[in-house]
Amino acid sequence: MIKHNKGWRKENRTNSLTEVFASVKVPLHGSFLKKLFAFTGPGLMIAVGYMDPGNWATDIAGGSKFGYTLLSVIFISNLLAILLQYLALKLGIATERDLAQACRDHYSPLTGFLLWVMCEIAIAACDLAEVIGSAIALNLLFGIPLALGVLITAVDVLFILLFQYKGFRFIESVVASLILIIILCFSFEIAASHPAVFPMLAGLLPTPKLVADPSMLYISIGILGATVMPHNLYLHSSIVQTRAYPRTAEGKRMALKFAGIDSIVALLAAFFINSAILIVSAAAFHGTGHRNVADINDAHNLLAPLLGTTLAGTLFAIALLASGQNSTLTGTLAGQIVMEGFLNIRLKPWLRRLITRVIAIVPAFIVTILFGKSGTAELLVLSQVILSVQLSFAVIPLVIFTGDKAKMGAFTNPKWLKSVAWTAAFLILALNLYLLYDTIF
Repeated sequence: MIKHNKGWRKENRTNSLTEVFASVKVPLHGSFLKKLFAFTGPGLMIAVGYMDPGNWATDIAGGSKFGYTLLSVIFISNLLAILLQYLALKLGIATERDLAQACRDHYSPLTGFLLWVMCEIAIAACDLAEVIGSAIALNLLFGIPLALGVLITAVDVLFILLFQYKGFRFIESVVASLILIIILCFSFEIAASHPAVFPMLAGLLPTPKLVADPSMLYISIGILGATVMPHNLYLHSSIVQTRAYPRTAEGKRMALKFAGIDSIVALLAAFFINSAILIVSAAAFHGTGHRNVADINDAHNLLAPLLGTTLAGTLFAIALLASGQNSTLTGTLAGQIVMEGFLNIRLKPWLRRLITRVIAIVPAFIVTILFGKSGTAELLVLSQVILSVQLSFAVIPLVIFTGDKAKMGAFTNPKWLKSVAWTAAFLILALNLYLLYDTIF
């Protein structure tokens, strides 16, 4: 990749998400809690990417096959997520450029274009998982055929249009409400499944089996490799700029502090949900001898008889639907940020969303018609592999930019953080290459 210069190019410089840039007021002289509340929201929107339907299958498979052992992998994944999302918000606050704009400023037009193509493929793959997840949820709740469910998901374009005209804070409120629904649903699932407390706590500690057992290693890599969504890094670097904090060194330090707290708390909520899926799977399936449950449909069908209540299956499907719809909202913004940032082309949000939606719906519709439920399960796995391949193309530029003093100034990563960030980047690259190789060959 070829650098243009050490700093940022200044020509044609526009704000990220211009229509909502600095639109959320921040009380400069308010209390700690008032300031924290003003900055709360972007973290929740990022957390959505860590609990989308694409993550469910690996959590279910890990719990049913190995009990609570892989809780440690989810915990490690969450630490990686906290690190990378912090770097993303730091880039946005310190430079007032989102990651896509930063790539356009830094690299040659050809390199920037190739990065944009890779990112668009990843967003389409993510949208594919959302479409399939929502269609499966509609099928489980209402018996709607999968193919029809896929088409129904196209209607959410109308809801997104409604949300966009009500302001950014309203979108954040919708996302927060859907996350709350997911948390409540899985809180019930955990209570109904009666997990073993001490084995569950022991599962948070890594064990040598994670490396020694090939099948356990494979699922572990699947969880690690598909946890951090590349579009989340572009999204976070942009939406932290929706806050109206002073664009001074002192104002940016304040923003960095509160946005960091918001991000960590939200990602802990995502950790709870991912852990809950694995815990319920471990308690309900592994503990009763059902150790090969890896499919969302199978998990739903087994929950009610194993836990002794039909409500278990219903709440599972409701949580899946909420997850799919939440991912749709954040995917909309990510698509807009990536296109505007890389190409400096601005399409109307409804047109941008429609293009992404069609790209996702066409393959999902064809597969559901030809292969049914088994085909959608395979397509879900494929979407995660595509995301894994793209991830390093977002992580490595992010680590480079946040470690460059010419770009970050006083906010440059210190040496210890640079070392940790590069270690994480190479770990993700190695794991995803292994996952890709294993999936293909």
